[in-house]
Amino acid sequence: MPVFKRLMMLLIAVLVPWSAMAVEPITAKDMMKPGGNEVAIFAGGCFWCMEKPFEQVPGVSAVISGYSGGKSTNPTYRNYARGGHIEVVKVIFDPEQVSYDKLLDVFWRQIDPTDSGGQFVDRGHEYTSAIFYLNESQHKTAIASKKRMDESAVFGAPIITPVRPASPFYAAEEYHQDYYRKSSLRYWYYRSRSGRDDYLERIWGREAMKEQP
Repeated sequence: MPVFKRLMMLLIAVLVPWSAMAVEPITAKDMMKPGGNEVAIFAGGCFWCMEKPFEQVPGVSAVISGYSGGKSTNPTYRNYARGGHIEVVKVIFDPEQVSYDKLLDVFWRQIDPTDSGGQFVDRGHEYTSAIFYLNESQHKTAIASKKRMDESAVFGAPIITPVRPASPFYAAEEYHQDYYRKSSLRYWYYRSRSGRDDYLERIWGREAMKEQP
């Protein structure tokens, strides 16, 4: 974890009561929401940076930062990496308003899918990218989307982002949720120095970046 991010999290740990840091475990049976909504799960490095792009998509009702992909139960920010988990966002959406394929397009425009060692300044398995599918339809759509992006050669190198079956999702501590809103200055400071936006602008161009949700 970068030094400045570690310092930020230590400050938060001091200021935020432990009771506000409880983790909400969500298992596979909770993945599909009633009322016609569906769930998508994406890993794109630091989950702080993955919430806003999806929250601004029409048809998305909620985006929850969390941990998934590992073997430990009830992980916290202090130990999720040791349990093999990676940072993810759980996207709740109405398929009548936005397709899963569209969400994949948004996902690709937030990450460097050619990086196997993390994302931008954040290094380590816990920051690697991934698509977690919840059913066979999502699986097929994700594979097709990945193939399409690979064939476009827009990233200049082969895409290594894995398409994996979903495993239990654990919501991150409350202070992580909507971090870009709650701690906008800290978020801006971190993101502006992470290298993410520099990379995305180089790949997609400044105007294309402005057109993103």
